[in-house]
Amino acid sequence: MREQLLAKLDERIEQIVRRRKVNDEKIIKKLDSCMKRKADIVKVLAEGQINSLDEDGEHVYLHYDVRFKYLIRQCGKMYIEEEVENRKASFYKGSLYEEVEVPVPTSQQPLDLLIDADSSQARAPFYYDRLKAVQYAERWWNEYNPAYEKFENDCTNYISQCLRAGGSPMRGYPNRSNGWWYQNKNWSYSWSVANALKIYLGSSKTGLRAREVHDPLELKLGDVICYDFQGDGRFDHNTIVTGKDYNGEPLVNAHTYNSRMRYWAYEDSTAYTPNIKYKMYSIVDDA
Repeated sequence: MREQLLAKLDERIEQIVRRRKVNDEKIIKKLDSCMKRKADIVKVLAEGQINSLDEDGEHVYLHYDVRFKYLIRQCGKMYIEEEVENRKASFYKGSLYEEVEVPVPTSQQPLDLLIDADSSQARAPFYYDRLKAVQYAERWWNEYNPAYEKFENDCTNYISQCLRAGGSPMRGYPNRSNGWWYQNKNWSYSWSVANALKIYLGSSKTGLRAREVHDPLELKLGDVICYDFQGDGRFDHNTIVTGKDYNGEPLVNAHTYNSRMRYWAYEDSTAYTPNIKYKMYSIVDDA
């Protein structure tokens, strides 16, 4: 089984780097996205880690993670992008008959979830330490800080942790529909739900605040991008800006499908659709 999976990974790497016999939609999307940015994938490394193995007679079901490292060259500048794919493989009598990527889990929170983003409390000044937010994002992009709860859909929980590491003030405890906070193994909707954090960032006047921008070039390190993949008004995903490419466009880190220094537009994602909408927020402080 191990040999068959390694052969699959080698085939995938060959497709990405050499562009030979490319028939995988995700690979095609990634190559197209790079081409638009005048970027090339120079080298790919992949490591597999088995998460679970179940046997049912002569059937074997394997769930495993693959960590990809892409060396990307853009106009002479090099950087490394990383992502983790959760995959499953099915074997019958020792032969591989299915090997696919596991779909990203989506939040089931209602679209009309109410978040009280405003507050009558006095606005205390704070300084957002963007470097510390990015350092946290880099430290935990492929791990989970035991000081916080871990979610199946962990993208917003991770972004909230990054914002908190940068010094963003919490408020609203213990009302889950009020403010943005995490305390005593409890948390606000805005801390953990993608659509709720988008609502909060777009309307908060005290504590953690943000300014919406419409050009990705305006975003700074530590800022947040929200994604509505279907374009239906329900935002599904959040990322944090951790770098810039040669053109000054954001590179982002994220959880759920863990990734770092990924091109912000997510055109290579299996969740991407032509209807995608973005909201971009630059954190406001008193510096």
